[in-house]
Amino acid sequence: MPLTLAIKFADLDTGFDDELSGSILLFAGKDLAFGARAKKLDDALDGQLRSSAEVADFSGQAKRHIDVLAPSKMPNARVLVAGLGDVDKMSTNDWVLAGGRTAGLIAGLRSASAVIVVDIADVDDIAGVTADLAMGAQLRHYKFDKYKTKKNDDSDDGRPATKLEKLTFHVADPEAARAAFVARQAIANGVCIARDLVNEPANTLGPLEFAAECEKLSDLGVEVEILDVAALEMLKMDSLLAVAQGSDRPARVAVMQWHGNKSDSDKPLCFVGKGVVFDTGGISMKPAGGMEDMKGDMGGAACVTGLMAALAGRKAPVNAIGIVGLVENMPSSKAQRPGDIVTSMSGQTIEVINTDAEGRLVLCDLLWYARERFDPRFMINLATLTGAILVALGKERAGLFSNDDELSVALSEVGEATGEKVWRMPLGAAYDKLIDTPNADMKNIGGRLAGSITAAQFLQRFVKDTPWVHLDVAGVAMASGKTDISRSWASGWGVRLLDALVAEKYEDRE
Repeated sequence: MPLTLAIKFADLDTGFDDELSGSILLFAGKDLAFGARAKKLDDALDGQLRSSAEVADFSGQAKRHIDVLAPSKMPNARVLVAGLGDVDKMSTNDWVLAGGRTAGLIAGLRSASAVIVVDIADVDDIAGVTADLAMGAQLRHYKFDKYKTKKNDDSDDGRPATKLEKLTFHVADPEAARAAFVARQAIANGVCIARDLVNEPANTLGPLEFAAECEKLSDLGVEVEILDVAALEMLKMDSLLAVAQGSDRPARVAVMQWHGNKSDSDKPLCFVGKGVVFDTGGISMKPAGGMEDMKGDMGGAACVTGLMAALAGRKAPVNAIGIVGLVENMPSSKAQRPGDIVTSMSGQTIEVINTDAEGRLVLCDLLWYARERFDPRFMINLATLTGAILVALGKERAGLFSNDDELSVALSEVGEATGEKVWRMPLGAAYDKLIDTPNADMKNIGGRLAGSITAAQFLQRFVKDTPWVHLDVAGVAMASGKTDISRSWASGWGVRLLDALVAEKYEDRE
């Protein structure tokens, strides 16, 4: 669904006095440091904001706020002062998170619109900060409620519910803030696309429907190619097709290309996503408890789709490829069985020990295809691949496996900066031996121990010497907990991480 919160930017002074009613939010730094405009407003209120802060023992601490109802001389207004703490120590992500908290505060006021005064002491790039705040507000505002028929019912306390629809940011240079927000809005849109895809139930989002969502990116200038079963058979993607054969819903592979750098010599960056739209486990069926969450087993593909939307939306000066393999893993008389041996696109044979280890069977053909067709600068694949990664890292970080130190360090640094954090896990020959089998070139599962690592070792056999990263996002793509910028079951994890990696390390800005 499209972004539903309208963001406006207005001059800090012009027209502001006409809006001194309704909900108004100001910011305060450490020791109740106000900007000049906020001080002016407080003076007009005879210091009521400062006196209220003193009574509440509020001195601008981060994550705290005061709420002043109907202050003198503004009887129709409600003024919030949100604390930021030490603004000198705030990172870009801290401002995004602050924007999310701000939107959360305002949403609780039952106002359809609100004014935010971005006049903060000791901040140089006020336009960039305003854009970060607005991005955080949009991400926090996201809701997946398209299937709720009673959205507008009265709330529990009997008062009519009012949905926040518009935020107006008053800032010294609204044109600069508006320009800075263009890229942030594209990224927020990409995150929300990924969230929508993961949140959507599997009965309405099968491989064909997911492929149709990918095709919509052509409106942004993305070149989209959909490979049907006949094309996949011709390419000999028999490992991927084996996962899909138990379902009545046919497999698809979507290839999305963004040509932002017109140089023919510039190798593309390649992102590959696992898109199992629902995973029953196949013949090796999962337990019933929690199986409903397996509608989110396409979180990797959702991230890649959202990333491509973000890159195209902000006109990133880079060439990027997004490839997603879309299948449904179902048990039936047609489904693959434990003990079956399939041949991958690479020609390597795979003994299927467990049909619930299906994501790697999809990814191995996609990685080989990406390497052979596009000869990319690097390949990064994302997949909700193993429950074992949750045991190792919980829901705080994605597992990172790689054959390239430089790429791993870059992703780790960007992860810390964006808050979408990763942790590098080991690879090695001893682990690789665990997926050897006397019956084929490899088996698709290595046993109970080191399950996330053996899954990565399996994928590494299909990348050769191409720089490669595997991100196991099983703990972060869905049911990862609420944050300042996400109240959704689906987080959209990875879009901001990978967009920042591209922007900071690989874009041609000359």
